[in-house]
Amino acid sequence: MTVILEKETSFLFALEYEEIANTVISAVLDYIQCPYECQVNILLTDNEGIRQTNLDMRGIDAPTDVLSFPMIEFETEGDFSVVEETPDIYFEGDSGELLLGDIMISLERVESQAKEYNHSIKREYAFLIAHSVLHLSGYDHIDEEERKRMEQLQDMILQEIGYTRDIQ
Repeated sequence: MTVILEKETSFLFALEYEEIANTVISAVLDYIQCPYECQVNILLTDNEGIRQTNLDMRGIDAPTDVLSFPMIEFETEGDFSVVEETPDIYFEGDSGELLLGDIMISLERVESQAKEYNHSIKREYAFLIAHSVLHLSGYDHIDEEERKRMEQLQDMILQEIGYTRDIQ
């Protein structure tokens, strides 16, 4: 697995960004039984950076916590067989890794939501990555049933790797 992490903000915490991202992404992909080694790109930004992307990509002129840009159009959540039909599109040529997609996280929102939900910045950062990797894997929360399923998956995965809602 390859995680390419970039920072375009001076708003940073004393976190092991790449280590946490690798742990969470690996746990999510293992949990949903992804059969491939994957590549994920993460961009850490601030509220203004994510606001502009949210406006450009979704027409919403407001900051958000995380944006997910999947490379794969899944027919069924977590069913990676769709990539086998056109592997030259979905796999990186040199490494052979599945190009899962891109994640953009506002670190300002990580801080404010950690305070709002009364847990650590580390847990909030891990949560947003888990949430986004599920999106990159075809999961969504458009209706209530999907939302509950995604929340349950996120909580189970994060509990399993020790990112609880407690202040840490």
